[in-house]
Amino acid sequence: MRKPRVGLIFSAVPSERRTWPYVGYDYKKRAEELEKLIKENLPEIEFVAKLVQSRDDVEKILQEIGEVDGYVIYYIGIWLGATEAILKKNKPTILVDDLYAGSGEFLLEYSKAKRKGYSVLGVAATNIKDIIKYIRLLDVVYRFKNSKIVVVTDRKIDDEYRETIEEEYGLKLIQYSSSKLNEVYENTNDEEAKRWKEKWIREAERILETSEEEVFKAAKMYLALKKIIEKEKADAITVDCLALVYGGKILAYPCLAFFQLNNDGYVATCEADIDSTATMLLIKYLTGRPSFVSDPVIDLSSNQVIYAHCVAPSKVYGPGGHSAKYILRTHAEDRSGVSVQVLMPLGEKVTTVKLNLRERTMSIHSGKIVANVEEEKACRTKVAVETDAYNILENWNMYSNFGWHRVTVVGDYRREFINIARLLRLKVIEEDKTPALK
Repeated sequence: MRKPRVGLIFSAVPSERRTWPYVGYDYKKRAEELEKLIKENLPEIEFVAKLVQSRDDVEKILQEIGEVDGYVIYYIGIWLGATEAILKKNKPTILVDDLYAGSGEFLLEYSKAKRKGYSVLGVAATNIKDIIKYIRLLDVVYRFKNSKIVVVTDRKIDDEYRETIEEEYGLKLIQYSSSKLNEVYENTNDEEAKRWKEKWIREAERILETSEEEVFKAAKMYLALKKIIEKEKADAITVDCLALVYGGKILAYPCLAFFQLNNDGYVATCEADIDSTATMLLIKYLTGRPSFVSDPVIDLSSNQVIYAHCVAPSKVYGPGGHSAKYILRTHAEDRSGVSVQVLMPLGEKVTTVKLNLRERTMSIHSGKIVANVEEEKACRTKVAVETDAYNILENWNMYSNFGWHRVTVVGDYRREFINIARLLRLKVIEEDKTPALK
């Protein structure tokens, strides 16, 4: 994938104008200083920088910049009036205030752009690192909109849904049948699968109901799914696991495969849930960390949400981070195959989100891990998070249908997700905020 190409436009007026920052200000020098800082801190983005000091020159400058994936408008002076022409290009755009220089125009233009519904985000900060964080979101949007997802299912993917996510978000879906997956599975290397089986068993805290044979089969599934991802140059994979296993159509549960793929830095998830897979991709690009899908359980008595599923990553801080402890068990509902119970680190803040791509919405809530729940009912991994359980219950799917699944990442990323939603033109529903009275 190529680097995202971003137009970096410094907005000012002629230096003889008596206005902020002051008459005679060297705008060219300031633009060069900021350009150097931005390029040094964001080598993953290709910037095309221009200083604009005349409203009449805006269209000419935009033509010189050419086709881009987004814009940064950096106000190093005020009252040029070039913002609207740039926003009309309909690209994700970051507005930046160079404090005490562009503040007036920045504030007025940012508020106007939000009212008009542009894909825009504003930042005003003395610390350049805070500004860099915002500009980096253009890379996150670019990577998200150029992602490929493999969907393993024998069911037909809805044409309207496929068209929506491909046209609106740039997400490409590649469908595999169960028979095609089985063919790859059968051709995996048994010796390599054996090594993965031994590694998982050696590193597990213990093995409960499952067997080494099931772990071996799971290792072959891991190798098969990884091979498909690599062959298709995909960014994520999701398998219609329950339907295919219960229907006897695939040869092993993919729970441990998902566990390892997410630890490796890929995105892999359950039940051919494309919205959850897209959510996990966005999380990965935004935080550099894996996440896990769950079927949440709300407990008003303890003010907790318990995130339950038969899979989660153990490398919750990223592929190079510390691994949480895990237990190898059977899959919960049918007490067969192999799945994983991950014991999440206590005391950590978490952020839980979910995209509804069709309805252009994002749900979000947050909390703190307080327990790993030991309970025979329901899925194996059960993470108890202290949060505002009452508001989450009252807001659940009230404003958009996100289904049962939610996706959780370790860390407090609430503001970052709200910011990226703005650039993707998603309505944000904060589930743990007081609901509107009906």
